[in-house]
Amino acid sequence: MSARPMMKPPDVIDGADRATDEALLLAATSRGDADAFRRLVDVHLGAILGTARRILGDAAEAEDVAQEAMVRLWRNAASLELGPGGLKPWLRRVVTNLAIDRIRAQRHTSVVAEVPEQLVQPEQASGIEARELAQSVQVALSALPERQRLALVLFHFEGMSQVEVGEKLSVSDEAVESLLARARRSLKNALKNEWKQLLPDQND
Repeated sequence: MSARPMMKPPDVIDGADRATDEALLLAATSRGDADAFRRLVDVHLGAILGTARRILGDAAEAEDVAQEAMVRLWRNAASLELGPGGLKPWLRRVVTNLAIDRIRAQRHTSVVAEVPEQLVQPEQASGIEARELAQSVQVALSALPERQRLALVLFHFEGMSQVEVGEKLSVSDEAVESLLARARRSLKNALKNEWKQLLPDQND
């Protein structure tokens, strides 16, 4: 059974934000405006760093992946057609692919002390509680076996369907369901009291 995603990021953003993305892209590509591109980086870098860190569990590698994503944005800016979500969905897809490719190439998992700043959305907790929850989740995620962590992050944090997760990991839908179930059990045991805050609809 598929649980409601933990922190599924919205694909639709405010119209003004999309218009800003479009205006900055146009300025960067048609006029070669480096300042416009730097503003795009400022707007989106934090979010894609958070995505990369959750998947990779390593701050330095996440920064490398985020930088590569921005290089790809610069190279492809002229041909991009933005949907309702502006640049966010495209960047998230690029970062996810780059991070998974890096894991496949290196096949190692690092447990790091640094906690992604954007692991927990602001509306879910505040102040010290938010930081403590973020740290608990990151530690628990880092302790999971690699494939379980990837399945959980892609499904619950990045909002992919089980079918999409299976395609990313090159496994069957049944295998994804098994990975998710095992990962949830491990996190439920590790997080205990925090579990209901993360998955309020999960009953297992």
